[in-house]
Amino acid sequence: MIQLRKLFTPVESMDAEEARKYLAAHAEDSYTLLDVRQPWEYEEEHIPGAVLMPLPNLNDQYRSLDPDKPTLVHCAIGGRSRVAAQFLSGLGFKEVYNLAGGIKAYQGEKARGPRELNLDLIRGDESPQEVAVLAYAMEKGMQTFHETVAAQSSDADLAALCRQLAHYEELHEEKLAALYRQLEPSGKDLPALMAEREPEMMEGGFKPREFLEQNAAQMQTSAGMLELALMLETQALDLYLRFAQKLTHPGTKEVLHTLAQEEKGHLGRLAKLWEEKRLSNK
Repeated sequence: MIQLRKLFTPVESMDAEEARKYLAAHAEDSYTLLDVRQPWEYEEEHIPGAVLMPLPNLNDQYRSLDPDKPTLVHCAIGGRSRVAAQFLSGLGFKEVYNLAGGIKAYQGEKARGPRELNLDLIRGDESPQEVAVLAYAMEKGMQTFHETVAAQSSDADLAALCRQLAHYEELHEEKLAALYRQLEPSGKDLPALMAEREPEMMEGGFKPREFLEQNAAQMQTSAGMLELALMLETQALDLYLRFAQKLTHPGTKEVLHTLAQEEKGHLGRLAKLWEEKRLSNK
């Protein structure tokens, strides 16, 4: 149970726009984003990378959080998170913010699915080597998706952006291949290893070509393509952050945080283009 004497420490709040800008501007490992809702609420939607710690469990679980990092707490509309933020501040957490209005007010990308890695092929206790393999496969899938959009879209701006994003995903693959060489110096090269496995797996256990077929209707318009790209990049960001939370190997955590930071940049560019297209069509 939450200790009542901890609930009277005043805390600062961020509104939704301030929170969105804060998360976009700060490195992934430099803060804690804490979700104090119930697990079923988290499964419906959550901010990518949020640590789930329901309010009733906070008193028993807060020791796993870093009190020296800035902590942004949120719930559905801001009530539970205010209580949680006051509690953490009373415990000596140095910098705690409550997200005013909660996730309902948050104007940023949201992911869906359970916190415990909702991919068909993921157990949740992968080794750093296995994480590198899975992340590499997802990057290959994202590269295929962006290349397909670039080839099919009649929108010159969208095609150009997706060509750039496909190149960035290829650079991500190179980072993961280098990581794998460090983890398995006597093993097979990662691209060669992947060639032997089921190719191009991506978020949700989908193969990209299968995914494209299932979403053929959305692939007929620029808005539909942008929506799919935003969805996939958000899921990739969320997955990398959740992997990073679970792993203790410092080199792998660093690579995952780097990938997540760059995925945030991809999301920003996609969202900017979508907003430009929306305004130009008014």
